[in-house]
Amino acid sequence: MAEFIDTHAHLYDQAFSKDITEVIQRLEEAGVSHCVLPGIDISAYEPMIALAKSRPDLFSPCIGLHPTSVGEDWEKELNFVKKHARDHRFVAIGEIGIDKYWSTEYLTQQTRVFAEQLTLAAELNLPVIIHLRNSTEEIFQVLSDLRGIPLRGVFHAFSGSYETYKRILKHGDFKVGIGGVSTYKNAGVAATLEKISLDDIVLETDAPWLTPVPFRGKRNESSYLVHIAANIASIKGVPIETVATATTNNARKLFSL
Repeated sequence: MAEFIDTHAHLYDQAFSKDITEVIQRLEEAGVSHCVLPGIDISAYEPMIALAKSRPDLFSPCIGLHPTSVGEDWEKELNFVKKHARDHRFVAIGEIGIDKYWSTEYLTQQTRVFAEQLTLAAELNLPVIIHLRNSTEEIFQVLSDLRGIPLRGVFHAFSGSYETYKRILKHGDFKVGIGGVSTYKNAGVAATLEKISLDDIVLETDAPWLTPVPFRGKRNESSYLVHIAANIASIKGVPIETVATATTNNARKLFSL
């Protein structure tokens, strides 16, 4: 049976509070051997840690301040990340980045928070999970400003052009996270995927969001990772086992799983 790793799943979210046991059973039956749990902010910390501790063989937590959680109390939130980054065996600093889709009110603070967390990741020798939404140039500006510090990680929910992918590779040892959006009919990333090396791809669901076809419109979960992998295999003209092997190896190496 093919083995998959979901490198981005918020399975500690309230959306799974009533049936997490069944969700876990389905993902294991689908061949998903491990899930990376991205941090968001203080409010998500305890549920995430509790889930990770319940099945350390299956879940690996991360710590980070999500850009849409950067608000009035951003300094308190950022200090929490810095204070607790050594508390557990976190496999990444994330989910971090810049998001101009929801609001630009705290854009200056988002940029600072992103830069400081990248620096923290380099200090701890951890990869980063980067959230980019309507902020490509801002993200690359921060990466350029920090050029010289060793960075590695994944660009989460990648849906950009081949040119953007090539720019990403210039800034560190980065992978692109491919999820449900790649299965959507008008997704431009499908054409980009034809050119992206499997060596640079990791799989992710972003559960409970960004549900792939044929379940679009419903709650996403990690067992649906198989449909994302099958779509990538179809686009690249290779067996799904080839996609599974490459992306699983990439995830293990990147997150030291």
